[in-house]
Amino acid sequence: MILGLRSAIYPVGDLVAAKQWYAQILGVPPYFDEPFYVGFNVGGFELGLIPDGQPGASGPQPLWGVTDASREFAKLVELGASPLDAVTDVGGGIKVGAVMDPFGNRFGIIENPHFDSANVR
Repeated sequence: MILGLRSAIYPVGDLVAAKQWYAQILGVPPYFDEPFYVGFNVGGFELGLIPDGQPGASGPQPLWGVTDASREFAKLVELGASPLDAVTDVGGGIKVGAVMDPFGNRFGIIENPHFDSANVR
């Protein structure tokens, strides 16, 4: 049974720069910081960075929850991301968008007023 998003792993070419960028975006330092893996705890979920693999916009496309998709999209771009998919209202008050992070990965966001974090285990 699928219980919900737990981790999203992003390969990066420069682990130090990626760690700094994601700490700034997420507003928290990594809870796990080793040369082979950097992990961030974000609202009960994990964003992991690995120093090998191929970054890209294809493949798994996790969406990270935000309270204001337009504001967060602008902040991501301001901090060096490139627009990929403009913020779009997909119905029911839900808005999604995506950028390409400075390391070549797709970073999707979702503003979902119906998501209840109390259900996160």
